Order: sequence, then structure tokens, then C-alpha cells
Amino acid sequence: MNTPLSRRTALQAAGATALAAGLSGLTATAARADAADDAPFAPKLVTYPRPSTMPTNTSFKVRVRTAPDGDWQTLDIWRPRLEEINPTTGSGKVYDTSMVYFDFRGSAEIEVTYLKGGTTKARVRPDALGIKFELLGDTLRFTLDEPRDVVVQINDQIFDCLHLFTNHIDPNPPSADDPDVLYVGPGVTTVPGGLLTVPSGKTVHLAGGAVLIGQVYFKDVEKASLTGHGMVYGGTANGILCEGSKNIRIEDVIVMNPGGGYIATLGESENVHIKHLRGFSSRGNGDGIDIFSSSSVVIDGCFLRNSDDCIAIYAHRWDYYGDTRDITVQNCTLWADVAHPVNVGTHGNTDAPETLENLVFKNLDILDHREPQMGYQGCIALNPGDSNLIKNVRIEDVRIEDFRWGQVIHMRVMYNTKYNTSVGRGIQDVYVKNLSYTGTRANPSLFLGYDADHGIDDVTFENLVINGTVVADSMKKPKWYLTTDTVQWYYNEHVTNLRFLTTAEAGAAATS
Repeated sequence: MNTPLSRRTALQAAGATALAAGLSGLTATAARADAADDAPFAPKLVTYPRPSTMPTNTSFKVRVRTAPDGDWQTLDIWRPRLEEINPTTGSGKVYDTSMVYFDFRGSAEIEVTYLKGGTTKARVRPDALGIKFELLGDTLRFTLDEPRDVVVQINDQIFDCLHLFTNHIDPNPPSADDPDVLYVGPGVTTVPGGLLTVPSGKTVHLAGGAVLIGQVYFKDVEKASLTGHGMVYGGTANGILCEGSKNIRIEDVIVMNPGGGYIATLGESENVHIKHLRGFSSRGNGDGIDIFSSSSVVIDGCFLRNSDDCIAIYAHRWDYYGDTRDITVQNCTLWADVAHPVNVGTHGNTDAPETLENLVFKNLDILDHREPQMGYQGCIALNPGDSNLIKNVRIEDVRIEDFRWGQVIHMRVMYNTKYNTSVGRGIQDVYVKNLSYTGTRANPSLFLGYDADHGIDDVTFENLVINGTVVADSMKKPKWYLTTDTVQWYYNEHVTNLRFLTTAEAGAAATS
């Protein structure tokens, strides 16, 4: 969990002046490109060196070239860290993993060699991308025709795997001389005081190969941005913090193992667009992107692997107050080593009840979920507490691969006295379309209203597919069976108007 705002002693403004001071004395290392900049449609590859002070990992060798016959370039390996909870002791074990990144135009051929040897099988995920590869001994090759974020697993290794992130080549990067740009060039920059405060109207741009050690902070500002193909790394606080701000853009950066745990936190903010953010966390309660009492937020095309919830959407907590509404999470890949890929509703304001509404989760690939606590399972969890009401939720085109420990979906009106001061008001109007799960390890999904006054109402599943079978009220089953019995799910007496439809039945109902 975040440290309460009243205790955040690190929030001391650095601003543009301090950033300039932090940049002084840096030696820029140019990115390497294998095609001329004056050929805007020719295949092109841009790679970035890892600063020598940044830790590496030695499990993989990775080379890349423009397909089909460009010059091979060997990529520097970065070392993110990951965590897994021991269900007996509650302690967390931290693991090293591997990451590479580069930019390209056209097609890129990638060669991955597992240096530890003994490769018997490999996998390039998400499975839905259908990436075909050639495996020769300990080396596999595959081609990307457009930038993708993928994970290469050897012999089903969960932690000793390769995360490969790619970007489009930026056709018009900001200039270091632009007065509205706080430009961070290649190499390591440590922000004085650990905090870079972004002024209104300014853009912090992290060039490819840049490593910014510290937190990027948007506080009561408008029309400000964080962009670029560089990295926010470590520090003592969360990676990105946005409070009381409007019209904020965060795009393309990587956040690696922030000291405070969270990749990005939004509180009492409006019109925030987070696109193609990639992030890792390994601290206890190390969430990905958390949203508190905010509105009009879009999270698009992100890859998050976290030691707690990847996406968490709440109302009041700490010094944040107010409803949360109009939130869209789309085109993302989520991997939760602890807790939920998506969690909604735990925290709110018992004294002045709040609402979380108009939430959209669309085109998601969920790669893993591991949570021993039955009450906190669910690849997607709607869990209102603290007098919260969750309503008008759309979940569409979500592909869940087999995970280690948990449930496909969990809806529960909750009152956990560890986190809550009152029971949630309820869950209303949820539509789930084209949700699929392929695997064998899922526990039964649960739908639990609290009582007759705090229930779940009007939940529809259209084209729910579990291991290739479409689950519908009309499916063949013993007449005394509930539809949920066919997939070993459970709902209690405080759930009303729960429906399972085929696509054809949903279409007919919509036109009737």
C-alpha cells in the first residue's frame, strides 16, 4: 500500500532547475540505428545501451535485426525484479528476471538464446498473438511485423524469463532546446531530492537509453506530460504520482522497480491518458496503476507485471476524496505475481458514500494471477467496500491464460474490517462479453452479495468461453442444474438477474 500523504516526506519540489542541475555532467551515448534517417519508409532499427551502473542478468543473449537481412545487433539485458508470496509465512521472495527493449520500423527478426541450456520447450506470450517461432537447441527465432510487448518463456520458467518491449520509432521527438521540454538524455540521472515536479504546460521527455532515478510528480498542474523511450528507475518513492491534475499524458516510458512499490498513482485527477507504459514491481503491495477519486482516465496498451494488483480502481483513500468514473482500460497485458490483474472498489468513504461508475475493460490479455487468499482472488475482481457502489461496468474481449492460483472472476460486496469501515452498497449493471479462460488451475469463481440490501444485480455474460465451451443458460445440462454448476462457479441468494447468453441470443434480445 502507499504511504499516506501526510507521511510522504519525499515530496519536495525539484522542478526544472533541479533537473537541469541533475543533468549537468552527463555524457550522452547515442542510440545505434541500422538505417539512414533520410529514408522515412525504409526498415529501421534503433537500440539503446544499458548504462554500466545499471544491473544486468545473464540468462539470455538477445540479438535483433531488420528482417530479412539487416545486420545483427546484440541487445543489452536489463534486470527487473519480481516477487512471489509464501502462502505459509506471508514473506515475499524476490527473483531476478530479464528485459530488453528497442525501436523499429518495418519488421524485426529476434534471436533469443537461453544461456543456461537444457531447453526443451519455449513459448512466446501472449498466446493470442499467435507468434510462430523456430527453436533450434537453446535458441529460438521469431519475427515481429509491428511493435509488440511479449514474454519469452523457456521450460515454463515463471521468473527466469525474457520480457521484450518494442516501440515505434518516434518520427518527431522533442528537442532538448525546446523551452517547454525537460529533456533527459541517455545515461543515468539522479533527481535531487528524489522528486521531479512537472510544471503546467511542460513535458518531461526521457530519451531512449535515459534512466531517471526518482519520482515524476504532477501536482495541481494542467497540460503536462511524461514521454519518451527511457526509464524511471528505483528511487525511494513510487514511480509516477499525479494529484489534483488535469489533461496529463504519460506515454511509452518504462518504470522499473520503484522504491515505493507502485508504478503510477492517480488521485483526484481528470483527463489522464496513459499509453504504452511498461512497469515492474517487486516490493510488498507493489501495485501497477492505481486510480483514486478520478475521472476520464484511459489506460491503453500497457504491460504491467506487479507484486500486487496490476490495475486498481478505488474511490476515497488517504487525502483523496470523490467519485471515480469514466475509466477505460484497453489493449493491455497484465501479469500479477501477487493479487489481482484488475481490482475495483475496495476503498471508499463511509461518511460520504461514493460511486465508481462507467468502467470499461476491453481487449486485455491476462497472463498470470497468483493469490492464496480466497477473498482476494479473481483475474477481474469487483469488490466494493466502504459504502462504495459499483455500477455500469463493461468487460469485453478478455483472454485469460492459465494462471497459478486464483479465480477467473470475483464479484463480492465486501466488509473486511482490515481495510473497510462499512460494507459496500452493491454492484449493478455489469456486462461481460467475449471473456475466455483456457486452463485447469482456476478455483471456482464467486458472486457474493452481502445481504438483501447490499447485493449484486443485473450481471450478463455474453459468449463466456471456458476451455472452448460456450457457457449459456440454454446449454444442455440436467434441468435441476444452475448454469454456474457447469463450470463450478457459485453465486448466493443476494445475486439477482444473473444471465448467461450466446452471441446469437444476445443479438436477438437486443433487437426484440
